This record gives sequence, C-alpha cells and structure tokens, in this order.
Amino acid sequence: MVELNKKYKIGVRRFSFINWIGFYSLYKKETLRFLIVSGQTILGPVVTAVLFLLVISLALGENRGVVLGVPFIEFLAPGLISMQIIQQSFAHSSSSILSGKMMGNIVDLVGSPLSAFEVTLAVIFASITRSIMISFLSILVFSIFTGIRLENFLCFAVFLFLSSFFMGAMGFIAGMWSDKWENMATVTNFIIVPMSFLSGTFYSIKRLPEILQKISFLNPFFHMIDGLRFSFIGSSDGSIKFSLIYLFLFSLIIWFISFLLYKKGYKIRN
Repeated sequence: MVELNKKYKIGVRRFSFINWIGFYSLYKKETLRFLIVSGQTILGPVVTAVLFLLVISLALGENRGVVLGVPFIEFLAPGLISMQIIQQSFAHSSSSILSGKMMGNIVDLVGSPLSAFEVTLAVIFASITRSIMISFLSILVFSIFTGIRLENFLCFAVFLFLSSFFMGAMGFIAGMWSDKWENMATVTNFIIVPMSFLSGTFYSIKRLPEILQKISFLNPFFHMIDGLRFSFIGSSDGSIKFSLIYLFLFSLIIWFISFLLYKKGYKIRN
C-alpha cells in the first residue's frame, strides 16, 4: 500500500504536458455530437445561406450593381458563407458547454484528467471542424448558383481557422456565462446579431457614414468576413494584413479568457 501511494499520488498529473488521448477523446466526442445530427448542423446552415442568396437575388432583380469590382451576387456569396462559419462555430461551443451545465454532465468533464487548456482547445477545435465542413459544402453549392471560385486557398484557410477559433472561444465563454437557454438568446440577440449586421456581409462598409465605418472597423466580424471574401474576389474593404494580425491577437485574448473561466470553474463549481 505504501509503495502504491508513492507511485500514484492523488492530485499529481501522470501525463506529459498534454494528455493527448484525453484531448482526442473529447474532440472526437464533440465532433460526433454534431455529426450525428448533420442534417441540422451541416446541411441546415448551407440551405439557409442559399435561401438568403436566392431571396436577395430575386428581390433586387436586375438592379444589383457592382461592389468592390465584382457583381453584387459574387460579393454577397462569400459574405453568406462567412456568416455561416461565424454563427455555427459559436453555436457549437456555446451549446456544448451550456447543455452540459443544464444536464449536469459537465461535472464529468470537470472531474476528468483533462486540463483547462485541453478542454477549451478540444471544444474549440470541434467548432473549427464543423465550420470547415460547412464552408466547403457551401463553396460547392454556391459555385453552382453563382459561379464563385476560391482564388486564394491559403488566405481562406488562415482566415477560416482564425474566425472559427475566435467564435469557438466566444461560444465557450457564452456557455460558461449562461445558466439557461434564455441567457444564450440574450447573447445572440444583443451581441452576435448586431455585430453581424455591422460586419459588411451584405454591403461594403465604405457606403456607411464615417462614424459607422469606424465602429465596423473595430468589429472582429468585419475582419473575418473581409478576409474570407478577399479569398474569393481578390479585393477587400480593409487591409488584409491588419485583419490577420487583429484576428490573431483577438483570438488569443478571447481563448485565454475562456481558459481562465473554465480553470476557475466559473458558474460550475459552487
């Protein structure tokens, strides 16, 4: 017994810096969580984006004009794809944490041999995986309706990762803060939706009054959509290099906040 106590000390981590097996297991569980209902989580957002495109296209008729040097529909399509990436990354991580809290099984996660570093990244990486699947399916479908093509794959991959990572971390924080679905609806309606409408999804921000242009330029959603749109049409409202740095730093800050909240057991441990 004494020898066992010496070999296995309670509370002492017996893994390397990262518990890879535990990390992968949680990532796999989170991924399967949305794949099981892929009709809702993968196909549904794509159908929604296509319906947006069709309705706006029909409503505008021939008066679509040119935006950033391309027809309006080619300008709009990447914005709608980006919007789905943003929304679904947030939806995955936020629903994962909140449902775990409401069902009571988050205590299993807290009591597992996984650090806050591993838990936050596993959930966020699952959100990124969901966004990747949605984005490539959306590109395939939208190419049929609009003829858009991915011109800069590297730029798209980088902004896809940063955007999904940022929103996955945001969703993690929202899930930690929320006690019920009504709280989550508050975050969505008063933070996510307003930021989405000031992101330049449906228009170039250069058309806005100067004060709203400045507000939009501070909006992380604008930099996500601007960078992703640049990957398709080769032009943007702002500096792609600045957007890249801005999103990278912002993503680290938001992830670190989610890391601290989980590590302290915010609204989990009494």
